[in-house]
Amino acid sequence: MAPRLLLLRHGQIAANKLGRWHGSTDTPLTMRGKWQAYLTGRYLESNERLAAVYTSPLDRCRHTGALAAPASRVHHQVVDGLAEMSIGDWEDMRFVDLNTEHNLIERLNEDTGWAPPNGEALATVAQRMRRSLEDISNAHTKDETVLIVSHGAAMAIALGELIHNSPTEWGRYHFENCSLTQLRLNTGGEPAELIDFNNCAHRKPFS
Repeated sequence: MAPRLLLLRHGQIAANKLGRWHGSTDTPLTMRGKWQAYLTGRYLESNERLAAVYTSPLDRCRHTGALAAPASRVHHQVVDGLAEMSIGDWEDMRFVDLNTEHNLIERLNEDTGWAPPNGEALATVAQRMRRSLEDISNAHTKDETVLIVSHGAAMAIALGELIHNSPTEWGRYHFENCSLTQLRLNTGGEPAELIDFNNCAHRKPFS
């Protein structure tokens, strides 16, 4: 049996409030985002014994990880493959404009090899996320729990790939800021086991 993976989406950033896509754009946490991460840390300290923490290289994830699980208590490691999906030249556009002007989501799903200008394809993100999560899982024993701090779109694509064997199923999964999702990978090509999804109970009163 594989270790339990706790997937944590980073805390709120300004682009989340404004409805803009910040994939590879490196944006700091808002004050609300910091509080969300702090409250997550209080919950984890009381309820989980973490073997390690893995984060996306982007500041919003590294900062969330530092608040949710201080490095003084557990080892942190940056994994480039956990980064958010980049949409290249279309970064910082509003979600509504991405879909009305560029038909982004439909084009990504129709052809998983298609990418926005200087951005990433759905298949590319699915492959790097799968490889990163499998490498992390393989580095730990079945009785261990590890925290993985990543991004909404990247984790949704990963669940589509690992559970449904298709990244185009990413639309099923919406992660709120600092939500916790529990996942266990299986061997032999079996779908991953989704234990708990998008749990936000620990964020109160900053829901």
